[in-house]
Amino acid sequence: MTIREVLIVDDSKTELMFLSTLLQDNGLSVRTAESGDEALQRLADAKPDLILMDVVMPGQNGFQLTRSIHRTPEYAEIPIIICTSKNQETDRVWGLRQGASDYITKPVNAQELMDKIKALGGPSKRQ
Repeated sequence: MTIREVLIVDDSKTELMFLSTLLQDNGLSVRTAESGDEALQRLADAKPDLILMDVVMPGQNGFQLTRSIHRTPEYAEIPIIICTSKNQETDRVWGLRQGASDYITKPVNAQELMDKIKALGGPSKRQ
C-alpha cells in the first residue's frame, strides 16, 4: 500500500496545523476533521490511505472511533496511527487493541512520525 492521502482527526487547531504542515512538506495530501462525526463524513467523501487519530475529543473519542473504523469492512484496511497525549502503556495497548496500526505520543516528534508513516508505505523524503 502506498500512502499519499492522510486524514488527520484532532480537535486542536494547533495540532491540525502542525501535522498538516509536516505531512504536506513531506509530499502527502492532507484532509482534516475536528470530531468523530466529521471524520466519518470525510471517510464517506473519500477514503484516505492513512488516518492520524487523536484520542481526547468531544463526543466519540479516538479509541471508540478507531474501533468503529476498524470494524467497518470498507475502511478496515486503512491504517490508523493514534497521536495522543495519553502516554501510559495501558493506553497504547488499548489503542492497538482497538485496531490502530501504531501509537505515538504528543508532543509529536516529526522524524518519529514520518518514520512510522514510511514503514506503512509513506514517502521516503526526510525533513
